[in-house]
Amino acid sequence: MRWQNQTLDADDGALPGLTRAGLVRTVRTPEFEGITFHEVLCKSALNKIPAESSLPFKWTVNPMRGCSHACRYCFARPTHEYLDLDAGRDFDAQLVIKTNVAAVLRRELARRSWRREPVALGTNTDPYQRAEGRYRLMPGIIRALTDAGTPFSVLTKGTLLRRDLPLLTLAAREVPVHLAVSIAILDPALHEGLESGTPSPRARLDLVRALTDAGFDVHVMVAPVIPYLTDGRAHLDALLAAIAGAGGASVTILPMHLRGSTRGWFLGWLAEHHPALLRRYRGLYGRGAYVSPEYSAWLRERVAPLLVRHGLARESDAPRPMAAPAPAPAPDTQLALFG
Repeated sequence: MRWQNQTLDADDGALPGLTRAGLVRTVRTPEFEGITFHEVLCKSALNKIPAESSLPFKWTVNPMRGCSHACRYCFARPTHEYLDLDAGRDFDAQLVIKTNVAAVLRRELARRSWRREPVALGTNTDPYQRAEGRYRLMPGIIRALTDAGTPFSVLTKGTLLRRDLPLLTLAAREVPVHLAVSIAILDPALHEGLESGTPSPRARLDLVRALTDAGFDVHVMVAPVIPYLTDGRAHLDALLAAIAGAGGASVTILPMHLRGSTRGWFLGWLAEHHPALLRRYRGLYGRGAYVSPEYSAWLRERVAPLLVRHGLARESDAPRPMAAPAPAPAPDTQLALFG
């Protein structure tokens, strides 16, 4: 792997500074069978989002690279190729861990130039994937942000977040803290096939309930919607009903996009399990990584009344005419809502 060749201006998936420190050691343990940890020291923790981005934050922190959630559709998969690792099995099982990220973040937040702008966690790979149980990076990150008076948000599929709920509750007394949970699939068979390393949908719904009971307004990402597999009215209606029942405050629904090598990794699974859909996918994604504007508009029209029915609608969820679909965000500025 080209650890020593990485540079700060490389498109490294929000892990700047990795090069100047480099690999410390490689670890395998029986409790994480099949997973290899590459522990590194970083020189930088904060990652600045490009100025042209329309995202509601300018800074992110990503304590890990790669993700054992093993989501077939994860948009971050191509970032692993820079390390001469593949975007498929290696992304799921060769994890890069920034072991000193909390200390480096605290140092960066102490700079006079820091303006206490919101910081987002979970924008590339999940900070509460299973490896967090081993490395315990998030408590130090949360404390550093709180002590520096910096608002932050967390997006996760990992129920391990419950471990830090007391700490997050204390943090919310000092700074704005926003929590979001990703739940896109209810069907057990689809869950096992598409995101086998994640906690079950039921476990994540229980997480929403726990966070809500702790006083947080929990946002839920129903993303990605998998065309022809999870976009049925019955599935979406049942999912939104479950989210509302768990106390979710609001929902964002987005269709799947297939960027770079993620496309081949997902379509390989589709060919094996749903070959009849391949032709339809070629048409739907014929223009590139994103679904056709017509499909995006169709999905918005389908979910709008369901969001209203379950009390999860926001002003931005109002139906829009099919003739004027919203443009797809630039790949490098889109939230990692799909991984």
